Amino acid sequence: MQTRKKYIFLTFLASWLLLFLFGGDQLRRFAFFSGRKAEARRSWPRWTDRSLLKSFADAEELQRDGDPSLPSPRERRAARLSVSGSSRCRMETCFDFSRCERHGFKVFTYPQERGQPVSETYGKILSSIERSRYHTANPEEACLFILGIDTLDRDHLSGQYVRNVDEKIRGFPLWNGGRNHLIFNLYSGTWPDYAGDLGFDIGQAILAKASFDTESFRPGFDISIPLFSRDHPQRGGDRGWLSQDSVPPKKKYLLVFKGKRYLTGIGSGTRNALHHIHNGKDIISLTTCKHGKDWEKHKDTRCDKDNIDYERFDYQELLHNSTFCIVPRGRRLGSFRFLEALQAACIPVLLSDGWELPFAEAIDWGKAAVVGSERLLLQIPSAVRCIHPERVLAFQQQTQFLWDAYFSSVDKIVHTTLEIIKDRLSPHRSRSRFLWNALPGGLLVLPDFSTHLGDFPFYYLQHGYSPSEKFTAFIRAVSQAGSLSQPILRLIQAVSGSQYCAQIVVLWSCEKPPPPSGKWPQTTVPLTIIQGRRQLSNRFFPFEAIQTDAVLSLDEDTSLSTSEVDFAFSVWRSFPERIVGFPTQSHFWDPEQGRWGYTSKWTNELSIVLTAAAFYHRYYHSLFTEYLPAGLRELVDGLAACEDILMNVLVAAVTKLPPIKVTQRKQHKEAVAQQAECGDGAAGTPPPGQRSPSAPHSAPAKAKGTAGSRRFSQRQDCLNQLADWFGYMPLVSSQLRLDPVLFKDQVSVLRKKYPSLEKP
Repeated sequence: MQTRKKYIFLTFLASWLLLFLFGGDQLRRFAFFSGRKAEARRSWPRWTDRSLLKSFADAEELQRDGDPSLPSPRERRAARLSVSGSSRCRMETCFDFSRCERHGFKVFTYPQERGQPVSETYGKILSSIERSRYHTANPEEACLFILGIDTLDRDHLSGQYVRNVDEKIRGFPLWNGGRNHLIFNLYSGTWPDYAGDLGFDIGQAILAKASFDTESFRPGFDISIPLFSRDHPQRGGDRGWLSQDSVPPKKKYLLVFKGKRYLTGIGSGTRNALHHIHNGKDIISLTTCKHGKDWEKHKDTRCDKDNIDYERFDYQELLHNSTFCIVPRGRRLGSFRFLEALQAACIPVLLSDGWELPFAEAIDWGKAAVVGSERLLLQIPSAVRCIHPERVLAFQQQTQFLWDAYFSSVDKIVHTTLEIIKDRLSPHRSRSRFLWNALPGGLLVLPDFSTHLGDFPFYYLQHGYSPSEKFTAFIRAVSQAGSLSQPILRLIQAVSGSQYCAQIVVLWSCEKPPPPSGKWPQTTVPLTIIQGRRQLSNRFFPFEAIQTDAVLSLDEDTSLSTSEVDFAFSVWRSFPERIVGFPTQSHFWDPEQGRWGYTSKWTNELSIVLTAAAFYHRYYHSLFTEYLPAGLRELVDGLAACEDILMNVLVAAVTKLPPIKVTQRKQHKEAVAQQAECGDGAAGTPPPGQRSPSAPHSAPAKAKGTAGSRRFSQRQDCLNQLADWFGYMPLVSSQLRLDPVLFKDQVSVLRKKYPSLEKP
């Protein structure tokens, strides 16, 4: 027993001796040299054998990845809190919905302070709001407020930096801690870290900011906007570069980049590595370090060669001839290159980790851009090569749609921002993601009209819907009270005889009361009389009496047969998004006068179908009244016969398509006798004879009297003012006229569906 205890004791003692001899040394090394190991990690990379493990990057370049000048996570968090003091803001907690209930979504812009001018870009933003349908001059009616202080450039080294913003906004009685305020910002932070600090506390205000970091972005509250230059157009904007008729199957270059290379500081890592993917064939990646005042102090061994290669290629040519464009981060997350690539139909390849993409709440960027990772740059070429050509074309088409719908002008960027906020106020009546990402775009689809796709004229073919099989005849009458003209009586009888007519609505545009019901003709369809206003724009008001998808707009002196109405309606059902009608006119550019011209002569070209006899979808009544700003409707009411031009311009701006002319009988050439108007005549209302389908075919130069010439001159003025308002000419010309099958063919009339159309 004693011997066993002795062996156990010796074994235990030997174990401790072995542990001390072999393990103690390692413990001492860990304790004494942990500081030296930490120092070695800080000076990484330090290879033990450089001859066996070759580096493909400069040691200086790799060392900058651990640049101690870059902000730490704690510093980034502090900067994020300084941008949005209320980092947990949501619409439910930081927005007063009650302000929007009585007067709807109205926006008030603060008056600009004396002696404090705003930048050209911020002036465009304010102008976009003030000339829009959202604007109100009464702060008591406002749902949203916009500061008059320029907050776009918050780089304190910039000449446009506004100081003491905190003190100024606290003195505003409407500020209320920022609640229900919207602040626009394009540039934040400064050298060297370009953090998101705005230099003032925005409180509970919504921040619409470019180069938004996902860490500081408050989902469902803030809005990420694109970075755009001061030369970005106020309205209209240039169209995209992709032509529908000439899409090349394969462009010269697959992937391109041409831009600055930062030698030091934030953003330098990604751009310094771009030269690794350049092959000089189908992948062109060019950088230059020749920018800034002291670039020569920091130049490296690559600078001289890079600068020479950089000058060999034209940037615009690369955009035109490349399928994909690399969009790396700059000093900030966003760059002008993003919008340039969209316009050029060059699919953006985004290399900006942590960037909240513009309007990502509404736009599905997965259909228009390739989102890459800065750390996986070398995988980008193989990734884009794997994309199927059909998907490439779909990407390109989507870039053109997004550019035209939301980014081509300051107006569209601002209005998209406001519409996203408006959708948040009524989620049950907001636009679906599909509506934002399909033609014609979210700005042109009013959720107050409907949220069902089948109620709009744009989605019938895509979703298998079809318009209603009946139409509403909508007649504008201006006859003297107490009597009805013979033309309107014949018109009501002809229209009511159509098998597709559901009802007839007469808009009585006189202050005197309409004739009693006994003097109106008896019809097989309901006849409704509506007392309207004297304004010409009132004919396109969305009256509740119109229940069908199709509207046949008529003047009281229009002469149509039942067969003409039936054929025109059958054509419209095949093209429900367009205006389909009889009397046409056209526009042209007059280089001598430098303005748009207007003609009603017989030509092969047409771009306007007068609403004196035309079919269109009833949704355009809502779009005309609710989408267009009040200034345009006032323009229509002040000029003779301008309302139908505006309707054509609106439909063309929405669809990018021309109207359709259908065949008409020969007697439509004849002038129709003018009818006396009610009272003193509606303001800006021409005699009805000038508004009939026959009137456009008489040349204005032969018009008798000064009244006809004045009306024609007003139409030209109207056309040019509308082009200036939209920023471009939306009208699209066409040479198409649709006739019935066997029209004018030498066959038996028994084989023709509309034989009466050929009768003189």
